[in-house]
Amino acid sequence: MTPGRGSEPPPLVVNYHGQRLAGVDEVGRGPLVGAVVAAAVILDPARPIDGLTDSKALSARRREALDLEVRERALAFAVAEATAAEVDELNIYHATHLAMRRAIDALVPSAEYLLVDGNRLPGHHVPGQAVVKGDARHPAIAAASILAKVARDAQMAALDARHPDYGFARHKGYPTREHLAALERLGPLPEHRRSFGPVKRQLALF
Repeated sequence: MTPGRGSEPPPLVVNYHGQRLAGVDEVGRGPLVGAVVAAAVILDPARPIDGLTDSKALSARRREALDLEVRERALAFAVAEATAAEVDELNIYHATHLAMRRAIDALVPSAEYLLVDGNRLPGHHVPGQAVVKGDARHPAIAAASILAKVARDAQMAALDARHPDYGFARHKGYPTREHLAALERLGPLPEHRRSFGPVKRQLALF
């Protein structure tokens, strides 16, 4: 029988059995503003962390608690980004992979194998495998998704403090009705991604 749309993905087979496996994930491909943020995490098998799963399935409070646990217990972690200007220069696909490579490069100790959320590896020399829905299928990828999400949400909170009329603390830069209305009313900020359609259209008017 063919599995239904809601069926569980097949068990994840990892082609590596050492201690320095890094989970890699990103947050921020869809927003109209700010950086795309990536994280890489090498978990410590001797210090497991309960509750690691896709960051989107967690409350903000739980994400922040797990973020602290990962930072305390992981063998290594790193958070990196590609700026809005780099997104505009490279396109979001290549900027996402750049952020991932920067996070991987910042790991100490370095990774020997990568598990990357999604269907493509980011072009790093460290071998690995891409894992569709990986943040729900492997704790190291889940840990990376949590670190990236908490870091990017903090950036949006800081941007909201500087520009409260845009609502960044609520919509995190995604193209919600509130954000699009603010963009139309107030115009783009320097932090907006100029290559994204709604921003590009507003730039032509201001």
